[in-house]
Amino acid sequence: MDIESFREYCLNLPGTTEGMKWGHLCFMIEEKMYFIIAIDEDNSFSIKCDPEEFDALTARDGIQQAHHMAKRQWIRVDNLEVFNDTELKKRVADSRAMVLAKLPKKTQAKYA
Repeated sequence: MDIESFREYCLNLPGTTEGMKWGHLCFMIEEKMYFIIAIDEDNSFSIKCDPEEFDALTARDGIQQAHHMAKRQWIRVDNLEVFNDTELKKRVADSRAMVLAKLPKKTQAKYA
């Protein structure tokens, strides 16, 4: 998936906003980051993952623990092509859902 198609997909998810943090493009819900991409570094990105899947994910080529992020909860992926489009979209939706689940119930209800 190219970066423009990817950006369009993310911005179509309810409540998603974009911004810049640490010189990288971030996608957020209620100002809480769920995806960060280094568009100037071959589109490497970090995304929240289920800790139960962490070991299986980091065993795959092109995926490792995300630096400076919550251990076993964020992975760093070399580029957008590591996952096929279907898996990439699912992982983005899952990451967003994990972040949303930590927000107050009233906030969660806005996106139900």
